[in-house]
Amino acid sequence: MKRASRESVADRLSAICQEHGLDPEVRSKLALILEGLAGEHAPTAVGEPSEAVDVHIADALSGLEVPEILDTDILIADLGSGCGVPGLPLAAALPRASVVAVEASGRRCDFIAAVAADAGIPNITATKARAEEWTDGLGTCDVVIARALAPLAVIVEYAAPLLKLGGALVAWKGSPSDDELDSGARAAELTGLEVLDSAAVTPWPAGGQRQLIRMRKVAETPQRFPRRAGVAAKRPLGGN
Repeated sequence: MKRASRESVADRLSAICQEHGLDPEVRSKLALILEGLAGEHAPTAVGEPSEAVDVHIADALSGLEVPEILDTDILIADLGSGCGVPGLPLAAALPRASVVAVEASGRRCDFIAAVAADAGIPNITATKARAEEWTDGLGTCDVVIARALAPLAVIVEYAAPLLKLGGALVAWKGSPSDDELDSGARAAELTGLEVLDSAAVTPWPAGGQRQLIRMRKVAETPQRFPRRAGVAAKRPLGGN
C-alpha cells in the first residue's frame, strides 16, 4: 500500500479538526501527538502517521460526539491508556478538562508524559496503576473512558468505583456481540450503573462503524468493588 504524503496527512488532520470545530492551536498539538506516535520507541503497532491519523486521532476524537465528554471543567480518566489514546487527543481538544491516563506500564506512562510535554498539553497526567488499584481515583471522576481495554463487563467493574454519582462511562467498542452487551448490562446493575445508549460512529470511512457505549452512575457502587487485581478479568461480572 502506498503511504500517504506528509501533505495528505496534514490535510486529513485538518479535515478531522474541521469536523469537530477544533481551532488551529489544537490541530498543531494533534500533529505533535502524531510525531510522538511515529517515534522509534512509541508503544504502538500503528505509528505511521498516514494510519495513526485515523486509527488514533480520528478514533479518539469521535468521543467528542458524547455530551458528557464535552462538559467543561471535568475530570476524565482514560483506563488502560496504552500509548495515550484516546486520552492525549481528547486532552488537546478539551483544554478545560483534566485527564488522567491510568496505565500499568511505567514505560508507557513515561511516553505519555513526554508526548504531553512536547505537544504542550498540560491538562493530562499519567498515573502508573492498574485500573482496579487506582485508589486515589475512587469516587472522583466525572467521566471514565476506555478503548481496546477489556470486555464490557470488565470495563464496567473497573469504572464504576471511580465515578462520581451522575458520572458517565464511555467505552469504545468495535462490533460487540449481544452476549457482551448483555453481560455489560448485568454488570452495570451490580455496580450502580445504568446503560444509556450506544452511539454508532464512523471515525474514518475505511475503518467501519464502531460503538461508543454510554452508561451513567445512578447508585453508589457496593464496597466490595473493585475486586482485587486480576479478578475482574478472570471472573467477569454479568456472566451466564
